[in-house]
Amino acid sequence: MGMPQWGYRPQAPRTLRDGDVIYAEVFCNFGGRHTQHQVTMAIGEVHEDFQRAGDVVRAAYAAGLEALRPGRTFGELADAMYKPIEAADGSVFSIAVHSLNPGLALGGISTDIGRLPGAEVYLPVPDGRTFLADLELEPGMTFVFEPNYAFARHMVHIGGTVIVGEDEPIELSPYTAQILRATGRRGLRRSSPRPHGPERDDNGHPAAPAIRDDCS
Repeated sequence: MGMPQWGYRPQAPRTLRDGDVIYAEVFCNFGGRHTQHQVTMAIGEVHEDFQRAGDVVRAAYAAGLEALRPGRTFGELADAMYKPIEAADGSVFSIAVHSLNPGLALGGISTDIGRLPGAEVYLPVPDGRTFLADLELEPGMTFVFEPNYAFARHMVHIGGTVIVGEDEPIELSPYTAQILRATGRRGLRRSSPRPHGPERDDNGHPAAPAIRDDCS
């Protein structure tokens, strides 16, 4: 998962192919406020470990939504999101949740990248702690859910901006809370969601927008 050669040498980027996985971290700023979304896009058939990692981070994201309620604390929110992550037998690379506008509260967790082959030659990464764990959640607060997980070197990083509502949490981009899948080789284009809202998959999660392989 290192930087590709075309990122630091004068050569053309590699052509995308089936089995590739693309990660993106998308930011938008307006009126002094900003949002953040994590995107994992899988092209064609990918390694089965991506699906396994996707199941872990999806469970963490869902646990976060359940815990994002007024009156709860940020520490309770972070603990809820980390339970599915800590129960799995892969690796986690970064925090799963932090606040926005401003960004002060940080969920802490052990970054167990030391399990990766070759990591033993590097200094260990110290465990972190949840910062502002006693912060009480109030309506209008914004947070980023960005659970990440990997089996071997097959990592999935999903999530987006969520808002504490009066009762239920508000998701600004439920599409990025899952692995987005692309098919086709040329002219990829995403169709617009239907007016009545996002469709749901077999598990009741928002389905990813359709990906078409035509150029029309």
